[in-house]
Amino acid sequence: MAEHASEDRWTAVDDYLNDLLAPGDEALTAALADSEAAGLPHIAVAPNQGKFLHLIARIQGARRVLEIGTLGGYSTIWLARALPADGVLVTLEYDPRHAEVACGNLARAGLDKIAEVRVGPALDSLPGVAADHPDPFDLVFIDADKANNPHYVEWALRLTRPGSVIIVDNVVRGGRVTDDSGATPDIRGIRAALQMIADHPKLDGTALQTVGAKGHDGFALARVLP
Repeated sequence: MAEHASEDRWTAVDDYLNDLLAPGDEALTAALADSEAAGLPHIAVAPNQGKFLHLIARIQGARRVLEIGTLGGYSTIWLARALPADGVLVTLEYDPRHAEVACGNLARAGLDKIAEVRVGPALDSLPGVAADHPDPFDLVFIDADKANNPHYVEWALRLTRPGSVIIVDNVVRGGRVTDDSGATPDIRGIRAALQMIADHPKLDGTALQTVGAKGHDGFALARVLP
């Protein structure tokens, strides 16, 4: 009972913050509605989390963003809106149906000239991204299958520059990240990525727990060092 009461309170606080600081507009609201209508899983970032990504990209002065894990393009819209008119956002989505929904959402938001959706397993797409986009990315947002997180962080390091920012979403998983015995593949991937951030000489990072409408989770944030 107490747990449900806490979750209800988290959601109420998120609703208040979203309405006050991250209100949806036509394109964002339609992106969520179309994603739900298409049967996509309800795992998009919350509005205040989307606004957080937007602000990090703006603070970073990002011109080039890589997103690993598109879903219906909701977070993609937030990130792409932070870029200048000549900015570039490349987003990678495994599922063709998800990518189709995302492309429609990005076109409606007027961002299809900035955002490029690539379909297929991200680890198969990333070599092509490296070949087609030799200039480094200023920000990488990783929000895909968690088992491959360490591989995504490795690729993020290859495709960025000193001063770039790497964000890894969903690194707490309701506290399951502390499970170091018999962990599932997603937890092993998360822990390996966090260990990489802790140990890698070119990364300086931290991780924060979050609670809200999306439950108990968290994210890691790292800066690429010279």
